[in-house]
Amino acid sequence: MFRKLLTYDEAKKAIEQNLKPKPLGIEEISLLEAYNRVLAVDAVSNLDIPPFHRSTVDGYAVKAEDTYGADENQPLKLRVRGSVHIGESPKLSVGSGEAAEIVTGAPIPEGADSVVMVEDTHRQDNELVVYSSVTKSENVQKLGSDIKNGEIILNAGQSLGSREIGVLAALGKSKIEVFKMPTVAVLSTGSEVTEPGKPLPEGKIYDINAYSLCTAVRESGGKPIYMGVVPDEKETLRKTLEEALISADAILTSGGVSVGPKDIVPVTVDSLGKPGLIFSGVALKPGKPVTLGLIGKKPIFSFPGHPTSALLTFHLLAKPVIRIMAGKPPQETALVKAYATKRMFSAKGRRTFVTVRIKHDDAAKRLVAEPVESGASGAITTLAKADGFVEIPENQQFIDVDEQVVVQLFSETW
Repeated sequence: MFRKLLTYDEAKKAIEQNLKPKPLGIEEISLLEAYNRVLAVDAVSNLDIPPFHRSTVDGYAVKAEDTYGADENQPLKLRVRGSVHIGESPKLSVGSGEAAEIVTGAPIPEGADSVVMVEDTHRQDNELVVYSSVTKSENVQKLGSDIKNGEIILNAGQSLGSREIGVLAALGKSKIEVFKMPTVAVLSTGSEVTEPGKPLPEGKIYDINAYSLCTAVRESGGKPIYMGVVPDEKETLRKTLEEALISADAILTSGGVSVGPKDIVPVTVDSLGKPGLIFSGVALKPGKPVTLGLIGKKPIFSFPGHPTSALLTFHLLAKPVIRIMAGKPPQETALVKAYATKRMFSAKGRRTFVTVRIKHDDAAKRLVAEPVESGASGAITTLAKADGFVEIPENQQFIDVDEQVVVQLFSETW
């Protein structure tokens, strides 16, 4: 299948021109189910928050002018009218020379314009001695000071985490319009692969790729559908892919894309329908055999069987597509600048990606990027040790020691 290797840039252009990814539509869901979903419309407040003037301290609601001049040596006396409780409308008003006991979060009663803190007072029965003056609006959070009625609070396209969902709850929204999640079928191929949880026969390995790819799909905003392990048999593979095309918006496979006699994925994908195979082979290291097919409007990304190659090529080529389908921007800006601890070599004529671990160099007071010594792209520990990768262009021979590099992170944290 590798009659012509596309460059990395050509492969990205082919994806953009042929797939033309876009969000899949809008649905309304419960706010409790909205984590990691993407807002489809602006979230606009239909109320002021707070919806009333509220106290920010425990103390006494007063007219500020009644406290002017009060200090430890010359305290002033006010008459306590009663109490204002949190969660209910005040049943009293405050006049000149009066005060009302109030707790944090309770509404300010009519007539009062500030709150003197309880520690600056002494109360005996209904007489309040005030030892400190307050200014107008002191210790008061005003109506609408946090959010105003009609204000856009969250913009369409924003991902929803715990903070954003808390804001939406504050607006009284129990349901929200979000972009639909793309469903992504994930399967591994190969007679040597066994599903985790089953006995491991001699000569076989457990399925790493489908599990790491399913999680990567979820991180990208998609909903993975695990299709299991498919043996190297054309008819079985074809039938599984046909089922996946019915149930999913996109398909990810791993294994069976090189040039060996059992590498049947590209031919099988091409036989499923038009337009068929878009490319098979990209000048990358690792990940050269990566393949893309398009059946109708549904993409099939086929990655190498080596775990590091599969996950890396997913991040490079498939992740931006899934993110766009989920309503997210194509790529996060999860980049970190660091300094190379070792010389990193490129593969001649191929865009090279070196997996690295980020560390703090306390002596030099800087971040450093340490290549993860995998020995081969199939080394499993590379997945756990690497924080991200460094890109070396085709025309660059190496990155030297102490040269500053940009590390593209696998996740937002490391």
